[in-house]
Amino acid sequence: MLFLRSEEHMRRADRLFEIIQILRRRKLARARDLAEHFEVSERTIYRDIQDLIVSGVPIEGEAGVGYVLRGGFDLPPLMFNERELEALVLGARMVQSWSDAELAEAAADVIAKVETVIPAALREHMAKTALIAPARHYAEPVKVDMQALRAAVRERRKLRLSYRDEQDRASEREVRPLALAFYGPVWLLVAWCELRVDFRCFRLDRIAEVSVLAERYRLEPGRTLQDFLKRDGE
Repeated sequence: MLFLRSEEHMRRADRLFEIIQILRRRKLARARDLAEHFEVSERTIYRDIQDLIVSGVPIEGEAGVGYVLRGGFDLPPLMFNERELEALVLGARMVQSWSDAELAEAAADVIAKVETVIPAALREHMAKTALIAPARHYAEPVKVDMQALRAAVRERRKLRLSYRDEQDRASEREVRPLALAFYGPVWLLVAWCELRVDFRCFRLDRIAEVSVLAERYRLEPGRTLQDFLKRDGE
């Protein structure tokens, strides 16, 4: 069984962007309302507003009253050349084809958002991009919830695994998840294994059960993804 207590916190860059979008839609936005919307403290909103002002966003107002965005301000448009669009489309199609349903939906949303902000000529080129990631392919079946694994990697939550190796030997592991990697036709979980006191790569199709623990781990020298990649490249 999968157990996940996920605290979904919006990345600060995304929150700053959305604050601007909210101010564009409203005549006046109070810090209290913004704090409730983003589920953060009013102090966090005050800090965000101040950082936006320092970066050049023309916001006027004050704490306790509210904030407005002066007219005429807009975010710079997204501009891509044809090669960049082809890379974006192919990458999104590969995600749709090779990943789980949640990431596939997110990839489709990315394409839809980009289509709304690029010029019509590029939109047509994007629609006709002849780069295809076939939907029919062989991949080792994965029984565990990849959405929960991604959240554990992102939030640095330890995992407890029921795992079977290539000789079908069963073991119980407690690990620090560091990354998910796709090496067709298998997905791998890169982790620091507390049992082996070393890095290990676990095939997702060989994980029978996984529990996402409430305990978070701290990054420690010698046990990070960068350390794994450095050692793997030697």
